[in-house]
Amino acid sequence: MTPILELRGITKRFPGVLANDHIDLTLEEGEIHALLGENGAGKTTLMNILYGLYQQDEGEILVRGREIGVHSPSDAIAAGVGMVHQHFMLVPVFTVTENVMLGEESTRFGGFLNRLEAANRIRQISEQYGMQVDPDAYVKDLPVGVQQRVEIIKLLYREADILILDEPTAVLTPQEADELFKIMHSLVERGKSIIFITHKLREVLEVADRITVIRRGKVIGSTLPAEADQSKLAEMMVGRAVQLEVERTPAKPGEVVLQVENLVVLDERHQAAVDGVSFEVRAGEILGVAGVQGNGQTELVEALTGLRPAQSGKVALLGRDITHESPRHITEAGSAHVPEDRQRDGLVLSFPVADNLVLNTYYQPPYSRGMVLNEPKILEHADQLIEEFDIRTPSALTSADSLSGGNQQKVIVAREFSRPISLLIASQPTRGLDVGSVEYIHNRVIQKRDEGCAVLLVSPELDEVMGLSDRIAVMYRGQIVDILEADQATKEGVGLRMAGIRPEPA
Repeated sequence: MTPILELRGITKRFPGVLANDHIDLTLEEGEIHALLGENGAGKTTLMNILYGLYQQDEGEILVRGREIGVHSPSDAIAAGVGMVHQHFMLVPVFTVTENVMLGEESTRFGGFLNRLEAANRIRQISEQYGMQVDPDAYVKDLPVGVQQRVEIIKLLYREADILILDEPTAVLTPQEADELFKIMHSLVERGKSIIFITHKLREVLEVADRITVIRRGKVIGSTLPAEADQSKLAEMMVGRAVQLEVERTPAKPGEVVLQVENLVVLDERHQAAVDGVSFEVRAGEILGVAGVQGNGQTELVEALTGLRPAQSGKVALLGRDITHESPRHITEAGSAHVPEDRQRDGLVLSFPVADNLVLNTYYQPPYSRGMVLNEPKILEHADQLIEEFDIRTPSALTSADSLSGGNQQKVIVAREFSRPISLLIASQPTRGLDVGSVEYIHNRVIQKRDEGCAVLLVSPELDEVMGLSDRIAVMYRGQIVDILEADQATKEGVGLRMAGIRPEPA
């Protein structure tokens, strides 16, 4: 039987990088084919070629046995290929209907947009594939998981039969990811075929029909979920055995480094996103904050790092009141911050990697000589960190926006971990990272703790929180409902608290 999609010998070169090296890949009709690999392995580049965002230097693309030329996304869409990007391509101030229609506008008499007809089609698609989406809702008001459904509906609206999902769970909560998997199964049951790009091993084994692993631009091999486990897939991805569970010694907490008292922080609607929160983090310990995304974690971190004003309460760093200090002053006081949104808060995307690695120290010696930057020192510093943190980039002068999402994250981690700090605030530090990078960063976080740094870890990934933390604070609707000793916490107990339910004492 002819595959619905076949890639033959796809090769793509960038200056200094062979991104895809004669890659062969097939997709059968009604199949979920997972494409697994490290950050920078070439997965997204390959899919961008298929979708017409890049053109291959060598190789051919066949759809239903017929070779096609894909020179733009419109060519891909005409061939029945659609792509949901890791960072959504939606206009926040438009409605769902307006976003779905964009570029595919239907009109009625007089040239007016026929929003009613489009909205009715969106409702039909939503019901057919089990996606609950209001066509009249504004995208900016929708949770991330629903925004992703809008992206999928955009493809179905254009009658795509081959759907590329690029790191679709990178921004989703576990609950939203489970909903996405149900939608994916619904899609293939109705004849669609899916290429699922990810680095999350558990998800691959749960949802894929077939798995292909790419490493450094080459196909390493293919396997079936029934014939693989997480350890085997991790070794195929990285080229060595990977430690999937964090090994750490018991914490030795010292003095209080971060103290938060009755903190109240408002969101954009002037509602209390953080509502009277109090806790402390000591030197040499990791306090993990667990909770479903959207329960005040973002606003809490922004207030602690000076990115959002506190309405009331107090934040102290080593006894110094920093409640209303600027981000620069908080940084200079010994705080480091890995933000949850790397592109918005962590990088200047148009700047070179070298400049991004000194964003919070560029004005200090040796990187500055009065009013003039010391470019040789900045480049020397960048080369050291690129090697130490395994940042996959052609050079230190490459702009940050050309890196994969995982390598962008590594730039931030390298910058924040490589200077003297007493407090590390890490918000989703492994978001979008492959298993090898996750292992590396987890070990780095533990190393910082063991060096005497106080660590506040915020993550919607319960496995990450429980694997790294010495104590766990559970947030629900802007409040900390409980703080537990990690060695006494269970997934079930933490999960209940995340839903606002405090279990009765045994």
